Amino acid sequence: MHPPTATSEELLARARGGDAGAFDALIAPHRRRLHTHCYRMLGSPHDADDALQDALLAAWRGLASFEGRSALATWLYQIATHACLRLLAQQRRRRLTSPDYGRPFETTAELGEMVLGPVWLEPLLDEEQEGADQADPVLRLQRREQVALAFVAALQHLPATQRAVLLLREVLEYSAAETAAMLGGSVAAVNSALQRAQKSLRQRLPAVSQAAEQQALGTADLNRLLAAFVQAWEARHVDGLVALLTDDVRFTMPPLPAWFEGRHFVQRFLAERVFETPWRLLPLRANGQPGYACYMKSAGDSHFRLGGILLLHLRGGLIAGLHSFLDPALQRRFGLAAELFVEQER
Repeated sequence: MHPPTATSEELLARARGGDAGAFDALIAPHRRRLHTHCYRMLGSPHDADDALQDALLAAWRGLASFEGRSALATWLYQIATHACLRLLAQQRRRRLTSPDYGRPFETTAELGEMVLGPVWLEPLLDEEQEGADQADPVLRLQRREQVALAFVAALQHLPATQRAVLLLREVLEYSAAETAAMLGGSVAAVNSALQRAQKSLRQRLPAVSQAAEQQALGTADLNRLLAAFVQAWEARHVDGLVALLTDDVRFTMPPLPAWFEGRHFVQRFLAERVFETPWRLLPLRANGQPGYACYMKSAGDSHFRLGGILLLHLRGGLIAGLHSFLDPALQRRFGLAAELFVEQER
């Protein structure tokens, strides 16, 4: 154990001497930020785990070479970024959203076979994110914008180096010279990559971020919208729920390839498939967005079983996206109970 008053310099000296506990204490203030950075790069909390593990192992092994000419955080971000770049080179594919994968479905009879493996963009629970406990409302808004599903999805369309440059320059706010040093390139190359990345993102991001949409709606109206959503869903009231949706709403459900676009088709899917069984929703937040753990009760069951994680995308006071994630591994990561018993019903 190390005293809480130990300075970074003292911990660094002990870690260089082979003290693994000192290294853990030295890294602890940076761990969540590094993981969030890896998540933005890779689009998956599971991949971010792997990249962070590789980065911290490299940092431990290379600690003797850290001369302190840059901040420890800068050195760690450099190592983590290169760990992500190596992982992306090995995977040779980006994480997809449902519209990236294929066209929307227009019938509900068959939803296709689950496409498993490292294919889909995955959400990140708010509690795991950098800045989740940020007290400053301006910084909290900025942090939410920088981890929103739409932002992370747009990043996945960038070549890996452009992705790294944009995150280092615009999210972590390193200078062009610092970024060039971290990536082993030139300032000119960094500036060029940043311009191309910015142009691509402008074409893919919504005009208003999810954080700004929630802020514009206000706490009271947001709570009313969410309460109406839960009430309609649990009552299986199709028309009541559809009234809360935009005309161009999307309903996705990876790893199933099926997804639906537009009120008409989403309404059919709700009526013909989703609301065949009773549901209970428990609130959660991921990627700075409101969401729910969704529990369904099949015929003959005395309790509800976890069916998916649902995140809402808002626009103009309505729901423009219902993004359901059905992968059991992701549900376990969120720490959700597998079953919700009858006595817990509302």
